[in-house]
Amino acid sequence: MKIFEANITHQVSDFLRNELYKTTTLQSANEKILNACGIKNFFVYVKEFEALKEIISSAEYLVEEPDRTEYGDFQTNADLANKVAKFLKQGSSNPKIIVEPTCGKGNFILACLNTFNRIEKIYGVEIYKPYVWETKFNILQFFIDNPEVRKPEIEINHFNVFDFDFSKIAKGHSEDEILVIGNPPWVTNSKLSSLESSNLPSKSNFKNHSGLDAMTGKGNFDIGEYITLMMFDAFQNSKGYIAFLVKNSVIKNVVYDQQQRNYKISNLQKLTIDSKKEFNVSVEAALLFCKLNESPEFVCNEFNFYNHAKMVNQFGWVKDKFVSSIGLYKHSNDIDGLSPFEWRQGIKHDCSSIMELDRVNGHFVNGLQQEINLEEDLVFGVLKSSDLKQTVINKTRKFTIITQKKVGQDTSFIKKDFPKTFNYLHKNKEQFDLRKSSIYNNKPDYSIFGIGDYSFAPYKITISGLYKNYFFNLVLPQNGKPIMLDDTCYLLGFNKLEFAAYTLILLNSDKSKEFLHAITFSDAKRTFTKDILMRIDILKLALQSSGLKIQEELDAINEQFSLNIKLDKWNEFIETMVPINSKQLTLLEPEVKYKKVKTNSSKFNN
Repeated sequence: MKIFEANITHQVSDFLRNELYKTTTLQSANEKILNACGIKNFFVYVKEFEALKEIISSAEYLVEEPDRTEYGDFQTNADLANKVAKFLKQGSSNPKIIVEPTCGKGNFILACLNTFNRIEKIYGVEIYKPYVWETKFNILQFFIDNPEVRKPEIEINHFNVFDFDFSKIAKGHSEDEILVIGNPPWVTNSKLSSLESSNLPSKSNFKNHSGLDAMTGKGNFDIGEYITLMMFDAFQNSKGYIAFLVKNSVIKNVVYDQQQRNYKISNLQKLTIDSKKEFNVSVEAALLFCKLNESPEFVCNEFNFYNHAKMVNQFGWVKDKFVSSIGLYKHSNDIDGLSPFEWRQGIKHDCSSIMELDRVNGHFVNGLQQEINLEEDLVFGVLKSSDLKQTVINKTRKFTIITQKKVGQDTSFIKKDFPKTFNYLHKNKEQFDLRKSSIYNNKPDYSIFGIGDYSFAPYKITISGLYKNYFFNLVLPQNGKPIMLDDTCYLLGFNKLEFAAYTLILLNSDKSKEFLHAITFSDAKRTFTKDILMRIDILKLALQSSGLKIQEELDAINEQFSLNIKLDKWNEFIETMVPINSKQLTLLEPEVKYKKVKTNSSKFNN
């Protein structure tokens, strides 16, 4: 049965019917409920009181419960909530004050009532009104079933969590042990914005990313992370603990930001849960636990929630370096530095149905299955993350149109020099204009990103940003033209095949792989990023390497892929990586451009 879209048991309905039958005023109704279960202001408005009286005096009021999972609303089941509370009690937590900033249907509040014996005040905040009612009904049911349990004062506030002033609670209970507990939404701000949700902070770019970073995704963040940091801000000087069920990425980001924010939190723990079992979702999540009002700590100990006797990992800050495994890092930290070559991301166009092509029977076919006629000059082979499987790659299954040699370049030359390509692009201009990303605002028609001199280097070392594959590839030209990478891939561009081959061998070495395992998080949306890859000091790797081992690896590559790469440029390779005036070198020599690659695209090279 439901009232106000909230589940209610027959027992609670009967209780309310009996208690409120002869009650005529809002004040007397609220006093009766307060005495019964401790909830203050059970009814906020007279119309709520009168409406509920009318409903429970009539037939059962049934409504269908909406699906709120798209809002990141994964309600904690009672069993898990009780296990979390029991874990906290075993850790010596016995709070007087409970705060749940997104209390949902109230299972954590009920678990706390069932576990802790000295609670004096409970504060719940929830934006979704049916959940506010269901929490109240559930608390009332709890005290009907457990009349002997001590009744704390309870406030369930119908409020947007981002507008609620939690600092007042912290100041009002400065001497009491506080437990901030909950399961904030598992959703990003951009997702909620697309759903036109009002449950958003007023300022979305809360980490103050600027320019291209904010426009291309770094301004997007997890709502659970925002709420977690809100709680740190409000309660870091309070006695007590915070325990939140959040995505693993939130915990990683919280620990990462700790070095800069310096919150007074310690004993950080990540206790992994089985999200499929608990919430029926394929999301890596865990219980984040920490102690408040302590000297700041910057590492997090990882356990299994269901068997937390033994620590399984430790991650966080080692001096000024952030690592995913402190144990592994000890064996490979000597190559943690700055790459002498700059890693780049592949091309981004956000118009795959038009820009990505197949070659069928000598013709190009786009994503709309339209056969099109183009000049070959601006068409290049392109690789996606799923294509990076072999050690050496010189063929592509897909092609793409490259409209610029550098970001922001005027594209008017296409109409004059390549009329077939221009006609095709112009015919589909509406598709380009519909691109949502702000990076294309005020840019030339048919603009792309992730393009530069490095894109046209004939030899590339690549790795997928998406796949959890700690393996690098060597990409060679295709039919005399350099192969492009899409924006899910990262690359180093070389003009010398030998330099590319040496780099491939170094990056695929055991030392490099161990280091990458120590600094990457396998559950991250992108296992590898530019920031991660730039930490590999290839020069240090080279100086530690045996010439004999490099030669053996070269011989294996030459034999398997019919190449003839020699070690005679090794010293030159080393010299190229030695910093000049403490400045990072650019990988492509300024005078060596794409025009030196043999190709028929002469007009595009001018």
